[in-house]
Amino acid sequence: MPRLNRIVETALYVDDLDRAAEFYEVKLGLAAMLKTRTLIAYDVGGQNVLLLFLRGASVETQASENGSIPPHDGHGPLHIAFAVDVAELPAWEEQLAQHGIAIEGRMSWNRGGTSLYFHDPDGHLLELATPGLWSNF
Repeated sequence: MPRLNRIVETALYVDDLDRAAEFYEVKLGLAAMLKTRTLIAYDVGGQNVLLLFLRGASVETQASENGSIPPHDGHGPLHIAFAVDVAELPAWEEQLAQHGIAIEGRMSWNRGGTSLYFHDPDGHLLELATPGLWSNF
């Protein structure tokens, strides 16, 4: 069987792109690689892409001279985890506190990792995870 190498993109669907941009850029420090009226693409660690789609704006096929993208959309709160260095976890806790973002959960994993959980403005559960969460991280 051919091998899957990694996940390149992760998508969240948001109700207000400007509000989401303020959160992800100002509060989490992500840099936008692309901004359109219906999508923002963020670089995450130089290896991954976080896509924020305006909810409901991609429910029809998107066609261009280069091809087409089938319809997609999402509803309800989703979950993603960002990898962080263990030494930077206290700085992240301070960053979240300075922006009034409540840490809603903590977990110490059997492999030695730690996770902090909080929500974005659209109710998505975000996690900051240190190595030791999974056998491959």
